[in-house]
Amino acid sequence: MKSPAFLIWFALGHLANDWPVAALWLIVPAAGLAMNLSPAEVGLLFTLFSSGAALAYIPAGFLADHVSNRGRLLVATFFWVALGYALAALAPGFWSLAILLTIAGTGNAAWHPIATGVLIRDNKSGRARALGIHAIGGSFAEVLAPLSVGLLLSFLDWRSVLAISVLPSVLMGMCFLWVARFVPLMENKPVDRHEFWALMRAWSGRRGLWIVAMISLYNMSLIALLSMIPLYLAAVHDLAPAIIGTIFATLLIMGALAQPWVGWISDTFGRRPVLATGNGLAALAIATLMFELPFWFMIAMMALGVAALDAIRAAMLATAVDHTDRSESTILGLAFALLDGVGAFGAVLAGMAAGISWDVMFGLAAALACGALVLSVGATFRSPEGGDASTVVGLTSRQQRFRQRKDQKNSVSCAPRTQGHDDRKATAETTRRF
Repeated sequence: MKSPAFLIWFALGHLANDWPVAALWLIVPAAGLAMNLSPAEVGLLFTLFSSGAALAYIPAGFLADHVSNRGRLLVATFFWVALGYALAALAPGFWSLAILLTIAGTGNAAWHPIATGVLIRDNKSGRARALGIHAIGGSFAEVLAPLSVGLLLSFLDWRSVLAISVLPSVLMGMCFLWVARFVPLMENKPVDRHEFWALMRAWSGRRGLWIVAMISLYNMSLIALLSMIPLYLAAVHDLAPAIIGTIFATLLIMGALAQPWVGWISDTFGRRPVLATGNGLAALAIATLMFELPFWFMIAMMALGVAALDAIRAAMLATAVDHTDRSESTILGLAFALLDGVGAFGAVLAGMAAGISWDVMFGLAAALACGALVLSVGATFRSPEGGDASTVVGLTSRQQRFRQRKDQKNSVSCAPRTQGHDDRKATAETTRRF
């Protein structure tokens, strides 16, 4: 299968796998209203779901780096997602719903590090672009699923809508029984203890922890917005579900379309300007929502804030892979765990802030984006190509430069001594002969 077709299939797979998850942005608030849950409880439901699902990211990425047939793993995720969310539609109460959504979410979580690891292994110089094309599928799921869910909620209850939302996963799972044959096989690699500790050193150093904090604050801001905007529009503006779904889809469409292009820009001109611009625009736009605004201007600022954050997601993921330049699926699993695990606490914090006032909630989201902006400006980024320095995982940039200078000095200073030694040896040999 040719590369463009391969990317398209993976984008479609991402769309189908993320469809039920994207539907939850409207289904969970609808369930919250039906169950008389508070905004904090709705936020907690999102946090429990995302945090539990995030536990699957790293094991799935680790498995993808050490199993040869990754196509079978991808097929399994579709049917896991479909079965899990179908059972969640039958949940009788808050905690049973939270547990079943978490179990279903682990199947969806497993798709991401496996699929993205397959795509970027052969696209080292265009990582963010490949991740951006893959992300289009997930982003369109977040656009189309809320739109359809908003319409369905006008006629059906949230349980029926959640059950219907698994159909794209079932259909795409059947298609991937064929697509999986074209996923390149890998050599089975044994678990390398030294490589594991090298990765640990890389991520526990200053640069690694800086990137971890940047990714976490970035997605806490995005999830805070996405989890509370539907509830805000229903509670404050008393909008119908269909209208809320349309507005929510509109908020996400610009970021979805921009991801491949923004990814290409970050591959070409570097990660820092892209990440700083996206976080900065988002912080500014979200901060304006703290004030009394005309409705249309408020929606425009929401759209700008969400789009600015959503558009740089692929560049964020590529930054994590650039940091170590090895074990791609495992590193992407770590990045997704940070995005949807640690970042999910943005939902519960936003719910608590909304319990005080909606102005406080928007101020919190703006502050989180501003924190990600500060970290992206101060971060040290490694080029996608890596170079000699990237082969020494776990060293700081100063240690890498010192090692390079030392190696160059040794190579230069050793050459003349070796040549002089050879000349003296040849002269002695000539004297003995004559």
